[in-house]
Order: sequence, then structure tokens, then C-alpha cells
Amino acid sequence: MHVLGLCLPVDVQPVFVAGAAAGELGMGQQTATPWDGNSPKRLGIQCPLFLLPRRTLWLKPRRVGRWLLCASAERLHQNDREETEPINMERMGHPEIYPLVLTTQTQEIFNCRIDEDITDEQPYKLIKKEDIFADFQNRAAVSDFYPVKKVIQEYPGDELLVVYDKDFKYGVNFYLIGTEEGKKNYLNSPEVPEEQEEYKEHIPEDVYIYKPPISKPWVSLGSEKEIAEESVKESTKQITYMISRKRSEFGAPIKFSDQNASSVKDAYIECTAYPDRHFALKQLEKDVGMQVVPKVKDTSTQTRWTYPKNAITQYYPRELSEEEKETFGQSKPLSDFLNNTCISVEIALQQNEIMNTFIDDWKCLAEEESSFGDKTDTHLKEYQSFTDLHNLTEKMVTSVSWHPTIYGLIAVSVAARLSLEERVHFSGKLLLQPSLILFWSFSDPIHPQLMLESPDDIFCFKFCPSDPNIIAGGCINGQIVMWDITAHADRIENIKTGGSRSKKVTLKPMFLLEPDSNKEATYIRHCAVSSIENGHKKVITDIHWLSDTFEINRSGTVFENRNGICCQLVTCSADCTICFWDIRPQKALTPQLIEKKKEEHIEIPLDVPSTFLHLDLSWKPLTKIRLSKGETSLDHCPTKISLSEDNLLYKAQDKILAQSKAVKAGEMNPYHNLEAGLANHLKPIEDFCTKFFVGTEEGGVIYTDWKMERDPETGRLMTKKPVSLYTIHDGSVHTVQRSPFYKDIILTIGGWNVAIWKEGVMTGPLLQSSCAPKRYTAGHWSLTRPGVFYIGREDGYVDIWDLLEKTHEPALSQNICITMITYIKPWTFSAKQQFIAIADYYGTLHILEIPWTLSHPSTNEVSSMNYYFEREVKHLEYVEERKKIREQERKEMELELEKTKVKTYQKSKEHLEAELKMDYESYLELEKNILINLGFIKMKETMSFMDL
Repeated sequence: MHVLGLCLPVDVQPVFVAGAAAGELGMGQQTATPWDGNSPKRLGIQCPLFLLPRRTLWLKPRRVGRWLLCASAERLHQNDREETEPINMERMGHPEIYPLVLTTQTQEIFNCRIDEDITDEQPYKLIKKEDIFADFQNRAAVSDFYPVKKVIQEYPGDELLVVYDKDFKYGVNFYLIGTEEGKKNYLNSPEVPEEQEEYKEHIPEDVYIYKPPISKPWVSLGSEKEIAEESVKESTKQITYMISRKRSEFGAPIKFSDQNASSVKDAYIECTAYPDRHFALKQLEKDVGMQVVPKVKDTSTQTRWTYPKNAITQYYPRELSEEEKETFGQSKPLSDFLNNTCISVEIALQQNEIMNTFIDDWKCLAEEESSFGDKTDTHLKEYQSFTDLHNLTEKMVTSVSWHPTIYGLIAVSVAARLSLEERVHFSGKLLLQPSLILFWSFSDPIHPQLMLESPDDIFCFKFCPSDPNIIAGGCINGQIVMWDITAHADRIENIKTGGSRSKKVTLKPMFLLEPDSNKEATYIRHCAVSSIENGHKKVITDIHWLSDTFEINRSGTVFENRNGICCQLVTCSADCTICFWDIRPQKALTPQLIEKKKEEHIEIPLDVPSTFLHLDLSWKPLTKIRLSKGETSLDHCPTKISLSEDNLLYKAQDKILAQSKAVKAGEMNPYHNLEAGLANHLKPIEDFCTKFFVGTEEGGVIYTDWKMERDPETGRLMTKKPVSLYTIHDGSVHTVQRSPFYKDIILTIGGWNVAIWKEGVMTGPLLQSSCAPKRYTAGHWSLTRPGVFYIGREDGYVDIWDLLEKTHEPALSQNICITMITYIKPWTFSAKQQFIAIADYYGTLHILEIPWTLSHPSTNEVSSMNYYFEREVKHLEYVEERKKIREQERKEMELELEKTKVKTYQKSKEHLEAELKMDYESYLELEKNILINLGFIKMKETMSFMDL
């Protein structure tokens, strides 16, 4: 019988060898230890087992009188482990071959005994799959076919081919052919002549037979012409030089000596290089032949410490005895060393105190250079544009807003380009045309992804900070419209990300996109509209969501938010009012009230969600504020507002993402249960700033308070008087916005100029620009640079202001379109890519990429701008103090003048005559002196003159 040969690598489990065979292998009892595991009878072994040391073991097959069985410990515990991937001979070029170890018991079961059922003439056996499956049921994981169970189950045929590996080519005694094709190739292999087989048996496999090369005739394929063309041929005529000397000087001794070349005339001639302008060398076309050579690369590596370990050590100082201290103290070499190094150490310490040696000077220089880069880096680059090609009516973009969570998705509201008279004239036609908010995606610049319908043209809208699927908008007729696009959220996300909800999306250029020409637009109806009778009477010019941290009541008092989400809105309109709205029901809704509400209204379509059903056509403002002009009965007309909490909305993107993920995870949307928080107790918030900025249609900037006060006479709630009013702008204010970096810095744009204010400074604006060549129509702060903001003009230009570079004029003006710019909205897509959306009067939305210099701030830009604002505040205080001083001086001068007049009236007649006489005598004395100096009179005449 044949002994099983096995090679085990170092990193596998130890092997077990029959004890009777251990001595024959030369291991002996000293190298093998008894195995006390499970009984070896599962493998059909009747003798004790010994555990070999864990090392590589090569056993050459030889004939012995008994079986030698080698198996791994892992093989003995196949019942306790999961199925592993069967090992094939793919590394040897035979992926269809799977080695097997068949014991004597297995050979007897399947009638494949060596030298009996399997011979040299027929070294294989066809075994049916049914027999193998039966063996699995009987012996389970102990079966020798268990390692290739997965291969047997997937085998398409009914019979499997098991081949006897006589020479242990694959390391074991049998191997299984796991494919039908390999089985056919083995059974139908071509026969080899007997003579050739005998010859191969005598030649060892590892002997190399040299075969000398055979010369063949040269066959020309045209390469000699290419070699001739590539060969170098001399084209210039060679110059021949002849050097000679006298025959008598041949063999004469030569003496060399040193000589100063500059002291001897004509000893040397300096030939300096100079450009010859009359000579031009034209380089002709040059053919260069290249030869492929192996690349040589020098690499190095550093061992990385992958197992950090906390370690400590304790050491004791070296202490010297008194005698040793005296010896070292009197040592002359030590004293000389200290005296020599003392000065250099003192200088080094002084240098460390004077300057910081760890500052990288080159890095600081690079930072300064980056702030003054090339002018070409400051221009906005056109990235994409959107136009509604399906709507043929003349529309303009009125408002733009980027989606807070889906990157690359932007919403725009459009309205008809008509004046008030034209709207009245074409009112019938306008009712037939839909008023929409379009959702555009970077992945499809032609077809809008969603279209939100509204009863009239939308002039402003905002995404809800707590849930981006909730949208509120203001109409031209004074109504507020609410949408809920939760049912379409997955659709727009899949459109943007291509089925993945990952935030990191690679935006493709416009020419690489392939939009679907047959795509149908999705129209979404509104959920609720406000009451026409109780709302605004004119166009709503601005709308804002109040923060989810607070809420107000009818008197304007601030309380903690009971629902923890944004539930209130603030709007301003051209009807001279500012309204606060609450989307929650004023009373808890019961099922009876809900059914009654449904019966009163027209049947609601199935595609309209019932999120704000309680608000539809009955929504009234919570409180209403009027900005009175004081003594007159007229009111200010607000166009834009800015609350103290607006700057927090710029930093709420992470919170929005977390809330949207929570809703997607299966939690209930809080907007579907708004009455849940109404039962909670209201907790007032102390020291809350209720003041806000308002821009008016007349160009004024008002700083007022939304908190109401009681009229002492009537007891009714009335609006407080404005804290301050400044008429700075010479046109309607269309931008009132807080800085994303400073919560007390406000930017206002209107008419032909721009102003920057600081909350709490009542003396005036920190910065007021001069009149621009064209009227300003839109503006916005930069989201990443505190000193940069963008302003759109009516001629299609965008003025880019950089306060670190210039404060009296724009740093750059760039043309975007040929018509008026109506809205500007920047957005940060990633740390390396930022966009700005610019809308125009013709309904086109331009997406431009912001360059590096305008999107990445310098190291100290925030502190520099803060210092600039503080300096301007001090300048205003100084100017105010000088005004007070000048006013005081003017009053003192007027008082002194009044005193002088009073003194003049109080003098008597005699005093007046005496003063006149003294003035006359002084005049005569002056006249005499002048005449004497001029020589017109003499002293005698003077005496007579005096007598007179």
C-alpha cells in the first residue's frame, strides 16, 4: 500500500500521525506527544495518535506495511466549523481539480480501492452524486468529500470523476475534477505512443534538454529602409587643420614657468558670449529614435509601529560624593569648557527669546502671495445654466434657494414679467397659466425634476430648517402657500445621486449629460393656503422661518419651543405690515373636527398630503405689526427683514441632515403630529433680543422691536416706536442680510449704494458706498470669506466687493448676462468647490463656479475683518464726539455774541463820546507818525500841527 504524503505550511494547525507510523518516519516518541482530543475512530484509525510539532513536514511516499494518516486538527473538527471555500489547483493552472484525501474506509464504501478497483490502466472512478449525498447523511462532516461539498452540489452532471494521484502530483492520493468539461477532457485525452511513454519515463522531469537554434533565411519586410532613414549622415563639409613647427625644435628641452597673464600684454584674450542679432538659427524637424529600457526606481520604507503600548520607566540621578564634586570643581578642562561655551549658550537663549525659531518663513510668504494672486483667478466661471424651454410665456426668476440636504438640486420661483396695469389687463389669461416653483438638478439641465403649483405667482419662498420637504412661499396676492414633498423625496434623491444617497457626488459637465427627452414633469399641488381676508393685501416681499429654539405669542413675548421644530413664520408685505404665522392648530384637533373639516371642503385629491389640512383657507396671522411714521397716519412699507437668529440658519446643515436621516429611518414625521406639543407648558426666555432690521421701499433702514406694548389709554396692544431710522439708500431696499461670521453685522443694499451696519451702534452705518453707475438689484454675503459679498446690477454685471483689498469700490466687476439680475444665492458644494446661482430678468438661472481666491479665506481674515469693524465703530464714536464738541463751541459763540450785544445797549452817552474821542486821538497820532516817516512834514510843522 502507498503512504500518504503531505506538506503542511507553518501557519496551519498541527498534524496528527499514527503512532505506529511515527517511528518509521524517524520521529520517535520524544518528538510526538499523545493526542487527548476526540476519538480517532471517526477517521477509521485503530492506533493511538501523536501530535507533531508545528512545523513544515515533507513526507515522501514509500511502501510500508501499514497506513500513515496525516490530518490537521481542523480536519478532526469539521463538524464544529462552518463551510469554507474548497481549495483548487488554480495556481498550478488547473482550476477544475480539487485534491482529496480518501481513507481506506471511504475507498471501500465507494469501491475505489487502490490496486484492486483502481489500477494503472484505469486510474479513475466514476461516483454517483446520490452515493456521495448518502455518505453526507451518514457521516456528515466526517466524510472525506465534505471539503468539496459545495463543488459537488453545484456540479451539473450525475456522476463525478475521482482520479487516483499515483505520483502525488497535487499532494494527496486522489483528486476530484469539478467541471463537466474537465471530465470530458480527461476521459477523451489523446493516446500517447508506447515508445514515447517509455522514453519519457527514463528522462527526469527536472532535466533541461538543450535545443540548438536553427538558422533560417532572411526575409526582408522593409525594415532596412527605416534603418537607412534613421541613420545619421554627415551633411556639412569637414574642416582640416594642419599644425607644424620647425624641424630644429623637435626634441628640444621644454621649461615651464609661472606667469601673471594680466601683467603681460597680449598674454590672454577674453572671449565673452554675446547675442548676435543678425544671426538666427532655425531648428528643423528632428527625428529621434528611442529604445525601451527597464524603469529603475529607488524606494524606501519605514517600519511602522502597529502595536502602541504605554510604557514607563524610572531612573535615578547620578549622585557624586563630596570628594568627586571638589575634584570636578577644580578641574581645569571643565572650567575651560564652560568658559568657552558660556557666550554661545547665552546668545542662543537670547535669540530664542527674541524670535520664534519654529515659524516656517516660506509658508508665511506663500500665504501672503496667495492673497494677492493673479487677477484671472478672481473671475467667476460659467458652470451651467437652466431655462424652462417648455413654458413659452415670458417669465422672470423672483427667488432662488438651494436644497439644504440634496447637493446639486436648486429651486427657483418664476413670475410673469408684467406691470400692475398689464396684470389687470391680462388677468384672464394669467389664471389659465400655472404659477410654479421649479426644481432643477445638475444631472438634467433641460427638464425640471419637480414643479410646485401655487394659486398665484410666488415672489419669495424658503425651505423649512427642520424638514427640507416642507416649503413655504409668499404670493403676489398676499397669500402664504405650504407644500409637502415628502412623498417625492426619494425620487429627487435618486435622480441626483443615481440611486445612491451618498453626499459625495461628482458633478459632470453639461456636455456629458444625457437627459431623457420623453421625461414627464411631476406637478405637485399645494397643501394649504392662507386666508385672503385676514392675511396680506399686497405682494409678500420676504418670508423667514423662526428658529426651532423659540416661539412667540400674540404679544410678541418669547417662549421656549414646545415642539422642538420650526413652527412659526414671519412675512413682510407691501401693505405696510409684518405678520407672524403659526402652522400649528390653535386648538387640539379631535376626530370629529377633522371629519367636519373634510365635509366642509371640496374633496381632497389623493396626491395632496393632509399635513396642513387644518390651515387651508382659514390660516390667520398670529400677530401683525405696522411700522408707523410717527406724527402722520402713514406707515413704512417693508420690503426685507433680518432677524437676530438668521445667522444660525447658515450653520444648521448638519442638524437638517440628522433630522432627515431620522425620518428616513422610520421615525414619525413631527409635522404630521403638530398638536402634540400644544399641551406642554410655556416657559419664557429671559434676555432674548426681539429687535430686528427692516428695509423699506423708500430706502430707509429701521431697527425696531416686534414685542407689543399696551396703550395706556385704550389698553390695546400696539407696536413700539422704531428704535432708529436712517434713510441711507436712494431706492427700494432689496437686501437686508446678516453676516454668516458676525451675528451683529448687517448688509443692506438698495438703490445705487450699499451699507454695512453693526447692531447696537445707533450713530450710523460702518460703511456707506458711493453711487454706482447702475442701480443695484440683488446681493448676498460670501459663505466662506467674511470680507466678501456679491452685488447684482440692472445691466447684468456683478460687483464683487473684497473689504480686505478695497473699501471704497468693488474689487471686481464681471458681466454675467445682458439683462437685470434679480437674485443671487451662493452655495458650498464641498471644501474645494463652491457655486453661486445668479438669476436674471429673462428667466435664466446661471450657475457659476467661485474661484479659489474668493472662496478660501486667508489665515487671519476673520480677525482682520473684526478689527476693521471695531476701528470703524471707534471712528463713528470719534465723529459723534467731535459733533458734540462743535455743537458746544457753536453754542458758546452764540452766547458770547449775545453778551456783547447786551453790553453795547447798557453803555451811557458820556461813555460813548469818551470812547469816540480816544479813537480819534489815536488816529491823529498814527497819521503824524506816518507823515514824519515819509518826510512830508518837519518837526516845527509838527509842533504847529500839534498846536492846531
